[in-house]
Amino acid sequence: MQTAALALSPSTAFLKLKPYGSSNPIISQIVNWTYIKPLDVISGRALVSGSLYGFNTPTPAPFLSSNRGFDGCKSGPASVPESAGEAEKPGDLVRTLQLGSMFGLWYLLNIYFNIYNKQVLKVCPFPATVTAFQFGCGTLIVLLMWTLNLHKRPQITRSQFAAILPLAIAHTLGNILTNISIGKVAVSFTHTIKAMEPFFTVLFSSLFLAETPSLLVLLSLVPVVGGVALASFTVASFNWIGFWSAMASNVTNQSRNVLSKKFMVNKEEALDNVNLFSVITIISFILLVPVAIFAEGVKFTPYLQSAGNQGLDVREVFIRSVLAGLCFHSYQQVSYMILQMVNAVTHSVGNCAKRVVVIVSSVIFFKTPVSPINSIGTAVALAGVFLYSRVKRIKSNAKAA
Repeated sequence: MQTAALALSPSTAFLKLKPYGSSNPIISQIVNWTYIKPLDVISGRALVSGSLYGFNTPTPAPFLSSNRGFDGCKSGPASVPESAGEAEKPGDLVRTLQLGSMFGLWYLLNIYFNIYNKQVLKVCPFPATVTAFQFGCGTLIVLLMWTLNLHKRPQITRSQFAAILPLAIAHTLGNILTNISIGKVAVSFTHTIKAMEPFFTVLFSSLFLAETPSLLVLLSLVPVVGGVALASFTVASFNWIGFWSAMASNVTNQSRNVLSKKFMVNKEEALDNVNLFSVITIISFILLVPVAIFAEGVKFTPYLQSAGNQGLDVREVFIRSVLAGLCFHSYQQVSYMILQMVNAVTHSVGNCAKRVVVIVSSVIFFKTPVSPINSIGTAVALAGVFLYSRVKRIKSNAKAA
């Protein structure tokens, strides 16, 4: 298991995707938009819209990415060979296979991360320290990427930093709250609670952005709330700290979405998805290290010494922490890359399926006791999330028409 994770994680941060252009002016305009919900990592997702950060309606975000390769494209008459349709089929097949493999990698890295993360938090109950270590692993990957010129390092202006800082703060809080929850309750229960993210998306969009949800959107939230409530009342490992931490991470993540939509404006020099996520990772690491030292540093070292004397394999804990950190950064990076290839609603559906995969795999791996009523509640909540995504897709298609 460890070998598989190590084989996968180093390469994912350096994948590069090429955007697709079109001579159609409408499509060309869409291409010049970047669409960015891990963290449950992540999920990251462009930070302005997309299921990664909870918004399923695409929002222009020129600040995040610039596609200058399309600036000089001009539409005009051209002869189309008869074999053009046949030539597109192999390309479509390759792109489909690439997208499918990236979805599979996204899910696999999520499974490994949640397993390793839970194992570490069970023997090392210091969520701030563990989260800071994970951000540190991501920071090392980013610095290595820039040092080796695998991706061009950005030049951050003051105005860009001012816009990114609130997002990094929310990103940090969302991840540490999720780790607090995973340390207290089963992984499957944490992800069931986090299925309520669409509810907070609609709530905060209505309160702060004056966006009125449709009746279908409101109806789709009923099974989400009802399913989470049913699963919470019947879960065997229920813990109030774990419950409220997961719920608070929902609030934090969706607050980040609102900040993204309110503060992300056109800037003089744009950041692509890879660099944006990289900068947020570094800021989160810098912000969290002092907090971890102040809140848990006094307890951490004595605890490890005491646990080591009682038979805890500190070296094994460190290895699993590194694996969790690599998977943590890699799955969020892959999620950004997928969002660069598909629209926000498709990403949201994929994220819903990912949550199902993580819940099922964690139940099997940790042998979590699940009652029939708890299973029904979880299934109803996830079905509600899928229904919400479908309603948003219909709404997006109607606007496009």
